[in-house]
Amino acid sequence: MIGIASFTTLSIFAAACLAAVPLKRDVGTVEQDITNIASQVTALNSAIEAFPTTGGSLLSALAIHAQATGLASALATAATDVAATTPFSDADGTTIINAVEGFEPTIVDALVGIVAKKPAFDDLPLGGVSALVAQDLATLATDTKNFENGLIANTPPDLLAQATPITSTIDAALATASAAYAA
Repeated sequence: MIGIASFTTLSIFAAACLAAVPLKRDVGTVEQDITNIASQVTALNSAIEAFPTTGGSLLSALAIHAQATGLASALATAATDVAATTPFSDADGTTIINAVEGFEPTIVDALVGIVAKKPAFDDLPLGGVSALVAQDLATLATDTKNFENGLIANTPPDLLAQATPITSTIDAALATASAAYAA
């Protein structure tokens, strides 16, 4: 009996120790995360573009919400992974910056589109859709900033001049969209 209790206690202690040690991630994981983010950004942009400027449905609005939630989840995962990654080499940093730069125009289009569709969301018979979009934008802004901070922290100093304008452009588009839904 004592042997089983000791083994159980030791097993629980070992599991707790392992859980407390953060897993290291590698650049390949971050690159996969960025591919997932790019896919989520494209899906969100497509859902926003599909929503009409008049006569939209609650179902279509909820599809946008679902895509925003998927993007937020992808960003949160990527932020965790990049935080657990060692600083990037110049080659890896360039690859990652180019990948993020690749979906930058799509996310900006999505954010411009969500601002343009605000009157259509406001006109839906069931109120509160614009408030839901505002919540989604706040979540996306937080998750985006966490991901950006991790990327900037791991970017080689000589590549920061290329990385910083990308994050600034995305942040400005998020701020504009958030301001539109705050009013």
